Amino acid sequence: MKLDTPMSPDERKNPDEIRDAIRAMRRSYGETGLVDLDPDPIAQFAKWLAEAAGNPMVVEANAMVLSTSHGDELSSRTVLLKDVNTEGFTFFTNYHSQKANEIAENPHVSLLFPWYPMERQVIIRGLASKVSQAESDEYFATRPWGSQIGAWSSAQSEALESREALEQRHNEFAQKYPEGAPVPRPPHWGGYRVAPSTIELWQGRYSRLHDRIRYTATNGGWTTQRFYP
Repeated sequence: MKLDTPMSPDERKNPDEIRDAIRAMRRSYGETGLVDLDPDPIAQFAKWLAEAAGNPMVVEANAMVLSTSHGDELSSRTVLLKDVNTEGFTFFTNYHSQKANEIAENPHVSLLFPWYPMERQVIIRGLASKVSQAESDEYFATRPWGSQIGAWSSAQSEALESREALEQRHNEFAQKYPEGAPVPRPPHWGGYRVAPSTIELWQGRYSRLHDRIRYTATNGGWTTQRFYP
């Protein structure tokens, strides 16, 4: 049974077939490993990001999975990278959202870039902190009008009684800030920057002998270490 084809009611009732189909999902990885890496992980990441952005098989190369925690519970979601430099990795969101509340509780987070078509991934661990209001203002001003209105319309992570209620809020803010007029940044919306403590590169290789190299921040520099896959 193939999972990419519609299943009949009988097939949906057969967990053994679903299990076997999942276990049969395999692919062989390439021969190219991690060689000639830049000693600066930010520079190396920027190179990989550019290559991912230029690969037509990669959808939204700047999409990353952000993981946060609340007590013993973990949560993950996809956000978009909007800047990277020596200070860290920046994304923007609603400061009243679940992710923001969890970052306030515990700023230790992880970021995952899964570039599957290139058999690559990057995992970043570090501390998240808010960027300046000026930086949030500057980026918000570059967003499309629809995205700006969306930031005002969404009480992100709160319970929503209906889709119509969301669209009504959107229409209200669209009338308040018509297209073509300046839209101020909502006070509850802005950026975070993740200052990395480790940056790990993963490259898929044959026989599951994958390459893993981790950069670890030190005083004024970085060390590298290779790990078993």
